[in-house]
Amino acid sequence: MSVRIIDHRIAERKPCASLACDALVVGAGFAGSTIARELAERGSMRVALIEQRPHIGGNAYDTLDSQGVLIHAFGPHIYHTASERVHAWLSRFTAWRSYEHRVCADVHGRLLPVPFNLNSIDAAFAPDKAARITELLLSEFGRGARVPIIELRTKSDALLHELADYIYENIFLVYTMKQWGQTPEEIDPSITARVPVLIDRDDRYFQDPHQGVPHEGYTRLFERILDHPNISVHLNVAADELLELTPEDPDSKDGPFSGILLAGQPHDGLLIYSGALDELCKWRFGRLPYRSLDLVYRHYDHNPVQPCATINYTVSEAYTRTTEFTWLTGQDVEVSTVLEEYSLPFEGAPGQIPYYPVVGEQNQQQYERYRALFSKLPGFYPLGRLGEYRYYNMDQAVLRALELADECI
Repeated sequence: MSVRIIDHRIAERKPCASLACDALVVGAGFAGSTIARELAERGSMRVALIEQRPHIGGNAYDTLDSQGVLIHAFGPHIYHTASERVHAWLSRFTAWRSYEHRVCADVHGRLLPVPFNLNSIDAAFAPDKAARITELLLSEFGRGARVPIIELRTKSDALLHELADYIYENIFLVYTMKQWGQTPEEIDPSITARVPVLIDRDDRYFQDPHQGVPHEGYTRLFERILDHPNISVHLNVAADELLELTPEDPDSKDGPFSGILLAGQPHDGLLIYSGALDELCKWRFGRLPYRSLDLVYRHYDHNPVQPCATINYTVSEAYTRTTEFTWLTGQDVEVSTVLEEYSLPFEGAPGQIPYYPVVGEQNQQQYERYRALFSKLPGFYPLGRLGEYRYYNMDQAVLRALELADECI
């Protein structure tokens, strides 16, 4: 058996003829693919999955580039999770290459491990001062603690304050402004908490018990997830080509939708939507803010190029970080490909991708206004980083999809 894929860029463009289903899923990334499999397998539903891109896998899609290097086409994806349910579920569809991600920050040419930890302190300060700082941190927070940089800056001890200022200025400030286009104080605490100081000598970027990359790559993982007789996958089909939302009161901007037409016919089944709600609603309340990326791939005739997989440029360069893919994949090749990432605001330009929701109270209120439009459609469920306007890691998106499947089934 193999995944049933219909490419509507190649096939006759009549997707409506093959979309008879109990559940329509929009988006073939982690969230959409996971719930499609669950509804088809556990729920015994006929599932049609539509994807506007020419491939499955969403932003986790990987492929061989022009020189035969396996790259992540939309930026690096490293699997890590503490959820036994997520790990057991994904492990049905792939074996794992053991890989523990390590990242360095380039601080004026000096490479420091990040998250900033006790080893980073040893590299950044003179030995006597580093020893005193380490003793203070262990006394104040305890070994293994993860302290947000913003919290560390509130401490009154002069030595801890010196440490906090060093980290803030050399690791956090410029990098954060490049990544989010905001000062750290303007960014939601849920985002700043993702950049901790680790009171330990563990140089791994993640400390989750399960870490790695799919042994045969992410695309093969998605092919196996979607390989089920109840699932049909339709590529190069945008949601707005098929879906029409029926307003209860056409004259009311905030009036909820009363129904959904699928290819001109009423759709009474489930609709799982992992795209952006503001786009589905034609931006009637304005665009929700997202950050996007400009990705530049550099090719080299030698391997390796970098001393570790990822280098964050925290005080220099226009790009935020570089990633060398052969560190992640373990691919044995003589050449290499390194990705440079440039962060920029999402403006909806052709080909531009909304990667990261800009979390904040005002933006959340704007999202909730969009979400309220669907309050009278009991079978409609937004899902995933875009659909729910939440900063999900891959494992969090999978877990949310599994939990939603529990509800639906």
